Amino acid sequence: MTQPEGATGTHRAVVFDMDGVLVESEHLWERMWAEFAAARGATWTVEQTRQVQGMSAPEWSAFLAEFSGAESAERTERLVVDGMIAALDGGEIELLGGAARMVTDVAERAPIALASSAPRRLIDAVLDRHGLTPHFTATVSSAEVPKGKPNPDVYLAAAEQLGQDPQLCLAVEDSSNGLRAAAAAGMTVVAMPNSDYPPAQDALDRASHIATDLDDVRCRLVAALPEPVGS
Repeated sequence: MTQPEGATGTHRAVVFDMDGVLVESEHLWERMWAEFAAARGATWTVEQTRQVQGMSAPEWSAFLAEFSGAESAERTERLVVDGMIAALDGGEIELLGGAARMVTDVAERAPIALASSAPRRLIDAVLDRHGLTPHFTATVSSAEVPKGKPNPDVYLAAAEQLGQDPQLCLAVEDSSNGLRAAAAAGMTVVAMPNSDYPPAQDALDRASHIATDLDDVRCRLVAALPEPVGS
């Protein structure tokens, strides 16, 4: 296996996306948006999903409220996120195969953060439900920064919370706007393409490596990080 660009143990931290990298949930977001729109007489399609992927909760809720003629973006966000929490409680938001080992192996070598477009209450609920919270030094929702993906704000905030130069951070992303955001922040990007929502070629071109699965991602990250303390 060839090492990722710059992989000599010189990277100092890793920032993960959540939806599509740690958990399988992109299809649930699309379902929630479509059901919300349908209940108000609007037809949500994959085209709308592509438009909002990577947006922060305030951004996609404003889009969805306008698209479906809902009363307010705030109520739209609350109802959709309530649906996602219910899906989590119902066992529909599961870890992707290899995600737990990837997180634990990487966290043994370097501090890790989450930079997600999901709202804070869903981030916290997902990490808690799957026992991953103790491994993360920092978590940032794009609702907590000025602009969502593809802008780099959420990745820059994650690096700041880790106390690391973004150029010394690796990022793992699955979507077009996520890949663009991490690259714009100056991080070395490992792409884990979402097969249901394939990233655009220009976004994939910004990655140092395009992984085949999360075990491949894990190996790339481990190769680029220092050995665990005491090893």
